[in-house]
Amino acid sequence: MSPCDAVDHAGPTTMLDSRALRSALGHFATGITIVTARNADGNAIGLTVNSFNSVSLDPPLIVWSLSQTSSRFDAFQRAEHYAVHVLASDQIELAQRFATSGVDKFLGLRTSTGLGGVPLLENCCAWFECRNETRFEAGDHRLFIGAVQRFSTAQIAGRKPLIYHGGSYRELSAQH
Repeated sequence: MSPCDAVDHAGPTTMLDSRALRSALGHFATGITIVTARNADGNAIGLTVNSFNSVSLDPPLIVWSLSQTSSRFDAFQRAEHYAVHVLASDQIELAQRFATSGVDKFLGLRTSTGLGGVPLLENCCAWFECRNETRFEAGDHRLFIGAVQRFSTAQIAGRKPLIYHGGSYRELSAQH
């Protein structure tokens, strides 16, 4: 069977089992990021995201998505700038903190200030400071296209990225 033969021709996507679809999508390993910005009141906001990807090198563009039901949806929709932080394998606790509702995500964290006052997290594998360029509605999510204005990679050599696969955090291992 070819990959094209595996397509379910049963009908519209509303007929698909969303739990089974989510499980199937979990077979694709993704990196873990935290997106930070400032809301209209100037308060730091952030959330854990694994829907990050590069779009273009010329011009430099990235994409990530956010559920339209997220409590931070309006703030990110209105933000002029945001930063996407690629987490390292030893930052699981940070990923979980920014994925948890009702906690002060920045309490006790040392940050620096990026473009537009965006908080930048320390010790990540990389970060991308972006202008909130374009937004597209896509089903129950919004796609955010960011114009990369500055970026940085880890100051600590050999940092491994944090990976998410099959519902669990993972670490890359060297192949011999």
